[in-house]
Amino acid sequence: MKSHQSRGFTLIELVVVITILGILAAFAIPKFIALDSQARVATVNGLAGSVKSAAALARSLSMATGGNPAIVMMEGSPVTMLNNYPDSIALGIPNAINGITANDFTYAPGASGAAGVWTRVGAPGAAGTCIVTYTPATAGGVPPTVVATTGGC
Repeated sequence: MKSHQSRGFTLIELVVVITILGILAAFAIPKFIALDSQARVATVNGLAGSVKSAAALARSLSMATGGNPAIVMMEGSPVTMLNNYPDSIALGIPNAINGITANDFTYAPGASGAAGVWTRVGAPGAAGTCIVTYTPATAGGVPPTVVATTGGC
């Protein structure tokens, strides 16, 4: 007599596996959705740290040159200074950071001495709720202000 071996899965086994996968997906998908928002918050906070570091490095370079230069060179880019810190104009703090792409953030420069704002591209919240604001130094020895707003990320 010839033995007949079964091949493949039975219908009940397939239904059980699909049901288990569906239950796992119901719990896993919300976790992945939350990661998107957390990633945007992390990039905004990372940019705020980069802005603070770039301002401190530009100040160090300014002080090392001995005086209050109007422009310092950082990695081949001119950085316009105001009160020994980078200004918020297009040739100021954005040049000091050197590496932020338009795919991640857009920068709206302020007038000399006024605040400049980076806005996170693709943030779902209202305008002005997923940003980094840079306010240049108002006087010598007073550091600039960097504020990360992440409520709408």
